[in-house]
Amino acid sequence: MVRWFWQRGRAPERTLKVRSRGDHGDVSRVDFEELAPEVDTFLGQAAYLQLGYFETLSELIAPTPDLTQKESLTLAAGSALLKHRALLDLIRERGQDPLDLMLPFREPLDAFRRATHGARPLETMLSVHITAGMLDDFYRALSASYGATGRRVAGILDRDDERDALVGIVTDAIAADAEWRSLLALWGRRLVGDTLLIARGALRPQSLDAAEEKRVEPVFTELLGAHSRRMAAMGLDA
Repeated sequence: MVRWFWQRGRAPERTLKVRSRGDHGDVSRVDFEELAPEVDTFLGQAAYLQLGYFETLSELIAPTPDLTQKESLTLAAGSALLKHRALLDLIRERGQDPLDLMLPFREPLDAFRRATHGARPLETMLSVHITAGMLDDFYRALSASYGATGRRVAGILDRDDERDALVGIVTDAIAADAEWRSLLALWGRRLVGDTLLIARGALRPQSLDAAEEKRVEPVFTELLGAHSRRMAAMGLDA
């Protein structure tokens, strides 16, 4: 049975920080009590997420006819794989088995991938860009809880994700056929709920009182703001 972060015992008080990247706004700091998961849980889930991005992008290569787009997908998939392998190396340096740390999250994160897999390749490309963007931001925020290990993770997540080319594929499709705009805008809105459930489930028990909601709100407000900017950059309404 999978146990999410809040089910794994009580943790010391930590600080969650949502970092700005580029022009994504100012840095926000929000203090939470007993928020972050155990470091092993954090590493296992972060590593499995990167593996999921790699798998999804790799699946798109074969059915994509355009060679330039194939290359773009290959680069983005390769970047996710390099991040995954870097996280595995970090786990091994800590004397642990990466498979043991990732296994508890295989079922829920595979279900998340299925739920955010589009019926069309463009939808799936958008899914990776949006969900990976939001969750990478979220895991950078959590990384502030783990000292030197967290700084290593943040450095890994800050590496080039090669996903700008995916944005180019999406925007080119919209320019060629305006009907894609409304379809992809709707799909982008649908992705938010599933993605926030992954992040929200990692933070707190299922029930939040009014005070806890108030403390959590700034983090998700910033995640949603970054999502809106990603969508706007593609000419889509978030």
